[in-house]
Parts: sequence; C-alpha cells; structure tokens
Amino acid sequence: MATNDNRRGNPRRPLPAGERFFTPGATGLRKSVEERSATPMTFLFTQVPKWAAPAVLVVLLLTGFAVDSWPGGVAVLPALGFVGWLAYLSWPSLGVGGRLLRVVMLAFLLVLAADRFGVF
Repeated sequence: MATNDNRRGNPRRPLPAGERFFTPGATGLRKSVEERSATPMTFLFTQVPKWAAPAVLVVLLLTGFAVDSWPGGVAVLPALGFVGWLAYLSWPSLGVGGRLLRVVMLAFLLVLAADRFGVF
C-alpha cells in the first residue's frame, strides 16, 4: 500500500503525472542526456521549493542585464545552460511555435552573454 508523504508532514511534492518520463524510442545522445538528467530534474522539481529555480534565474538574468562586463556574462551562463537543457529535453514534444520560441530565447541569451564578455 502506497503512503502519501504529505500526510505525514513531509514537505516533498509528488512526481508530476504523465504518460512517460523519457522520449519513446530515444537512442544515442538523447537517451543518454535524458537518463543523466533524470536525477537532477527529479530533485529540482520535487525537493526544491517551487519558487527557488525561477527566483535564481531572475536574479542571474537581472545581474546579467545590470552588470556591463564579464561578471554579467558569467551570471547569464547558468541561465543559458538551464534554458538550453530544458529546451533540449522538451524539443520532441513541441510544435513549431514552441521550438521557435526556444531558439529565439537561446539566441538572445547567447548574444547577451557574448556582449557582456566584450565580443560585440
């Protein structure tokens, strides 16, 4: 019999409902990335408070916008990596509009980081 951790006072959230966690029929790089991402993704979405990831990303992006030198570029890099990671994992289930939005967002963050490092 399964027990609900929330009834015992455990603050952890349950895993989200869904048909599959991994892309069906995935091979090679996609399968490897999905398998290696399972633990950090599960931790991020079940053990960390809901507000923590967005708050950290907002602080990093605001720092990247405000600091007009290499520290601003360094602040943008984790946000770029996180958005890229989520874009890669969600890519197979997206339509054209979702894919275009992710490519534009990644391009914007890449240009912002490059600008802060003095490339432009």
